[in-house]
Amino acid sequence: METTLTYSPATHKPLTFHTAREDFIGGTDNARAYLERCLETIDAREPAVLGWVTLNREGARQAADASVERYRAGRPLSLIDGMPIGIKDLIETRDMPTEMGCAAFKGNFPKRDSALVRALRDAGAIVLGKTVTTALGFLDAGPTTNAFDARRTPGGSSSGSGAVVGANMVPVAIGSQLVGSVIRPASFNANWALKPTYGGINRGERMGFSQSHVGVHAGSAIDMWQTTIEIVQRAGGDPGHPGVYGTTEAPKPIKPKRLAVFESEGWPRLDAASREAFEKALSAIAAQGVEIVRRGQSQKLEALERAIADCTALSMRLNAWEQRWSLANIAEQHMDTLGPSLRESLELGRGLTLDDFRESLREREAARTQLAALASECDALISLAACGPAPLIDDIKGTAFPTGDVSFSCVSSLLGAPSVTTPVLAVNGMPLGIQVMGQHHDDAKVTGIACWLANASLG
Repeated sequence: METTLTYSPATHKPLTFHTAREDFIGGTDNARAYLERCLETIDAREPAVLGWVTLNREGARQAADASVERYRAGRPLSLIDGMPIGIKDLIETRDMPTEMGCAAFKGNFPKRDSALVRALRDAGAIVLGKTVTTALGFLDAGPTTNAFDARRTPGGSSSGSGAVVGANMVPVAIGSQLVGSVIRPASFNANWALKPTYGGINRGERMGFSQSHVGVHAGSAIDMWQTTIEIVQRAGGDPGHPGVYGTTEAPKPIKPKRLAVFESEGWPRLDAASREAFEKALSAIAAQGVEIVRRGQSQKLEALERAIADCTALSMRLNAWEQRWSLANIAEQHMDTLGPSLRESLELGRGLTLDDFRESLREREAARTQLAALASECDALISLAACGPAPLIDDIKGTAFPTGDVSFSCVSSLLGAPSVTTPVLAVNGMPLGIQVMGQHHDDAKVTGIACWLANASLG
């Protein structure tokens, strides 16, 4: 299998499930045959992509056969019954270990399902395997490579989830985002991805961070949305949160009236080709009658930009305080298993005081207030999902961000706002996603706007 592929949104054919499901119902295809095609792709591409930690082939085949019988009887459990899916290896599964990309957890096997995994199984989805995560879902990279170029990063921390969907191994994979871990890998691997409103998908045992979100990577907007809602209908959102609002029917395309462009701290770091591609896309959107609002044209937008100007460092401070206890426990027994970024986070956390943390919380809340103030001025906000296409692994190894710059993708984490990446741009033959971000609980609206963009001929 080639390890370098040229990406074009006009010709790329992602793997989808909802289209195949129509054939399941009609009897011309079935879940077992679909699964076997996925496994064939995995066998062909996994030696280069390295997106899986473990696969449960026999368990998946048993689940697929059970799905076949349900369709034959006319009683599928849901719109995702029979869908093979990957689960990020931070999330517990009863039939596979959960090692979290860290040697300190080698052999960790709780033998229980997280809330969202149980919901997926109850919906008839086929939990095929665990996908690679960066160490403890932070910044230290794992072995996974980009779906389109093995020399390039897949992004992180949902490295495997982004790559296995981009490589057409499965139609959907579950990721999670603390800083930029769903939005950025989606951009690098030509995925659709939803990073929902904070608390929108039940995190189960993964409740240790105040910016952690569960997200969904998919080859299509429909599969992304239906997977999200099927989970939420069974497991809800985080405790105390209402979960993502919407029906199982994917939102129809919504043409916005006004979109506000947010630049973030990543804007000065955009390469010329990526900036040109984005500006061309904005011009195409404007040509179709959508008003584009730029900073300098809106005091409220300018206020938001000021509030997120230090987004990455602010997020890192919050995370460092919140995880210093767990990292200290690991360091006492397994210091050699912590990579450079985790050691830096531990030291940062140890240097923070409670007053520092409270001030960071105040800054985050101020930024969220500025986002809310924009509700009357635009239908959604738009930006790139990353600072350009996936960089070469050798170029970023040993840097502060060894899976790529998080500047654009961390904004929605800080704000707790829903964000959808749509794979509509290509730069130098590599994917570059546009993200649409909205107000809290506007997940369906943001998805609809992203769908409209995907149909709007922006390239």
